[in-house]
Amino acid sequence: MSDQEKTPKAPPRSARRRAREFVLQGLYQWRIGGADEAAIEAYAPEMEGFEKADREFFVGTLRGVIGQRQPLIERIGAHIDRPFNELSPIEACVIMLGCFEMQNHPETPYRVIINEAIELTKAFGGTDGHKYVNGVLDKIAGVLRPDEVAARRQSR
Repeated sequence: MSDQEKTPKAPPRSARRRAREFVLQGLYQWRIGGADEAAIEAYAPEMEGFEKADREFFVGTLRGVIGQRQPLIERIGAHIDRPFNELSPIEACVIMLGCFEMQNHPETPYRVIINEAIELTKAFGGTDGHKYVNGVLDKIAGVLRPDEVAARRQSR
């Protein structure tokens, strides 16, 4: 058996998952480095793998999160145990992304949004940051998607 056959291949990432990764990186540049939307949008296509991302989702989500930052932060603030500015930059950006997506993409099940946020946090954040992100987004889902959350709980 060759080495290639022994090593399991990771499943291919969807175009939307890749877009979320680039949105997170853009939000991080915006939050930490002070980059604006235009600079992020101009730079992102130069990054490795961007051509496989859902560009429309990337642009709409990046602009949406930045444009709705204050209402997002206020909504998130009701579900966190410290001031928003004290969250790790990755956790803060992932939670903003997840909250935005729950509000603006009803076609995406809330569990998918939370699972994507967990995976992003595992890939880019601290050791247990994904647990915190999961808890916060689960609370937000209860507010933004109460019928969907109730239906899921009943089906268990």
